[in-house]
Amino acid sequence: MIACMTVADELDGSLPEGTETAFLEFGLHSFPAKLKVTLQEEIDRTEGVDAILLGYGLCSMATLGLNSPNCTLVIPRVHDCIGIFLGSDRRYKEEIQQAPGTYYLTKGWIEHGGDPWKVYEKWKEEHGERMADLLYKKTMHNYTRLAFIRTTEEDQEHYICYARSAAENLGLKHEVVHGNREILKKMLAGNWDDDFVVIEPGTQPVLTDFLKG
Repeated sequence: MIACMTVADELDGSLPEGTETAFLEFGLHSFPAKLKVTLQEEIDRTEGVDAILLGYGLCSMATLGLNSPNCTLVIPRVHDCIGIFLGSDRRYKEEIQQAPGTYYLTKGWIEHGGDPWKVYEKWKEEHGERMADLLYKKTMHNYTRLAFIRTTEEDQEHYICYARSAAENLGLKHEVVHGNREILKKMLAGNWDDDFVVIEPGTQPVLTDFLKG
């Protein structure tokens, strides 16, 4: 399995015994071309398995064109990892319709620095408060809500409180939305239904693969 660190945080020991893993740094999602190259390199060095599970979605086209001559590639049929955390791309589209200006957080995003409050604080440290304010307004002007995706009934209160505090500091509405880990569970169990793009050896995923269903 090859996955982003934020997805790895949702696995919680559910990987079948003997599963080989490669968990990639969170920041790669900001550089789709680099992410594509890194994913292909990881695929190329994987040997002795029948299938490679990718803990990514379409991700700014980064998974298009990936290929393996010997292994089946299995990719969740979602726009990006938000769809993975919410349980389906359909649910993600419903959230977009209800609250389009939403920045989403999960436990993994918070732990790996992928939230706007940490980014703002870094800008302030590097450039001063005035410039940090300008950069924040430029990059976040379309956002009105900061939503924490709760993917489990396990205790995540620490992360929910952090998200609430970040929202207050940034002047955003805070909400907790319920997600789940069904896509990950099905992928690990080999139940590759219409929620997945299954790419046979020697072929490549194309955009229309992600638009079906």
